[in-house]
Amino acid sequence: MRALVADSTTTATNPVDDDSELKRSITGRLLFFYTLGDVLGSGIYVLIGLVAAAVGGAFWIAFALGVTVAAITGAAYAELVTKYPRAAGASLYVNQAFGSRPLTFLITVSFLAASMAASGSLATGFASYFAELWSGPPALLVSLVFVALLVVVNYIGITESVVINMVMTFVEAAGLVIVMVIGIVFIVQGNADFGVLTQIDTGGDYSSPALAVLAGISFSFFAMTGFENTVNVAEETIEPYKAFPRSLVGGMLVAGLVYVLVSMAAALTVPTDTLAESDAALLEVVKAGILPFSTDLMATIFSIIALVAITNTTLVTIVTQPRILYGMAREDVVPGIFAKIHPVRRSPWVGLLFSGVVVGLLLVIGTLVTEAGGGIDLVGRLATVTVVLLLAIYALVIVSCLKLRGQDEHEEIFRANTPLLVLGLVGNLAILGFTVYDDPHSLIWCAGLLGVGLVLFLAEHFFGSRGTGARTPDLEGA
Repeated sequence: MRALVADSTTTATNPVDDDSELKRSITGRLLFFYTLGDVLGSGIYVLIGLVAAAVGGAFWIAFALGVTVAAITGAAYAELVTKYPRAAGASLYVNQAFGSRPLTFLITVSFLAASMAASGSLATGFASYFAELWSGPPALLVSLVFVALLVVVNYIGITESVVINMVMTFVEAAGLVIVMVIGIVFIVQGNADFGVLTQIDTGGDYSSPALAVLAGISFSFFAMTGFENTVNVAEETIEPYKAFPRSLVGGMLVAGLVYVLVSMAAALTVPTDTLAESDAALLEVVKAGILPFSTDLMATIFSIIALVAITNTTLVTIVTQPRILYGMAREDVVPGIFAKIHPVRRSPWVGLLFSGVVVGLLLVIGTLVTEAGGGIDLVGRLATVTVVLLLAIYALVIVSCLKLRGQDEHEEIFRANTPLLVLGLVGNLAILGFTVYDDPHSLIWCAGLLGVGLVLFLAEHFFGSRGTGARTPDLEGA
């Protein structure tokens, strides 16, 4: 986190950072799977129904266009990480470009807020798939217990590993492969109506095909996020200048291809209306009974795979939140209590509890608003909040990339195509503008989450003891 507020002139321009205390052990292949695992997470398990509802049978187009914009943004990250191969991601890049502590703080808090909103959306999606196995407990209770258990796991002390991430990626991908196989079998049987793949619904909330597709991209973009986490292992990657461009962009493109194929398979095998009305849309594909196996058994297996995928992604977001607070506390930006770690477990227990409480409150408030007739879909609303915050960050990263052209360059850096970066900037801003236009109330939720960070900042500014955070012991694994 110290890199977030470092003077913009202190850059890492040498190919090898001799001062790094982290071991470079991540190969390009592992980095590829790490990226693939971050992107190919649980978003499509949770949100594909909303995308289908917005677009119609041609909702695969939304995933194709969404991943294109995301991949271009990934190219900007690839250039910046080869120029500044250090952890901290967007906060570091924006600080290098603008040298503004308030702006850097805003980016950091926005990422924290996006992470919390994503956790709430995923926890709600977890409850939907859990109901397929046991429909007894209320969805809110399942979501809250799910978040609490992940907080406990982190408190005990969890060691994140790209190897474990790779294994979990295979589990996540297994569920998507099942969906694609079902689609192939359905086509071979001669039952597929390929005309469905060109149908765009203009009879619903969106009167034109362009608006319907743009709405679908807005919803689907939640499934494209996660690649920004890859740059945080820059100091642990072997030859990052060679590994990152291929692994980061390549992993995103492969994930995008899988998303498109899964979308096509779902659209061909299940009526779009059924997908749109389901809280666990991909499960409807398995329940269609196309494979020669017990439908109940396949539904149970698929539900477990989906729960594993959602758990893995949510765990990563909850791991991130207290560590952001920890780093900010060490910089005396938020109260120093967030820099405290457990003397035995070495976990940032205060930040963990705080993050768990905030995510829990999001779930409770969202459920109460929904039950009171607020007219929101909690999964969609929290996903929208995540997308709004991340799109703003992505756009600023691309601007930072262009602004830093000609600075701190050497022969080994990757240089993204400039016209593509401009196109990516326009794409991010267009999706951001439409998302806010389509759901302006999401800004209230964004403001509420950002307000949490502001309250913590003001509390430290007026009541904190300067320098207390920086003297705390280092967090193992942070």
